[in-house]
Amino acid sequence: MSKRTTILLDEDVYERLVEESLKRYGTVKAVSKVLNELLKEALKGREEVMRLIYSGKVAKTSVKEFEKFREELSRRLES
Repeated sequence: MSKRTTILLDEDVYERLVEESLKRYGTVKAVSKVLNELLKEALKGREEVMRLIYSGKVAKTSVKEFEKFREELSRRLES
């Protein structure tokens, strides 16, 4: 179910939405549809990241293994 609302967009953001609307649907009247799709995509990505962060971890490692990994990573980043 759709809800009507008003949002204030920067001009450049609005122009990009209009361009995307034209590209996807061939009309500027689909700006709301495009915005809704983009927001859903962005929120889904965030939800997935949060799920991964807070989910149970499946990898098991010892402190010694972790320290070895950290040292190797540090060496790679410094080179």
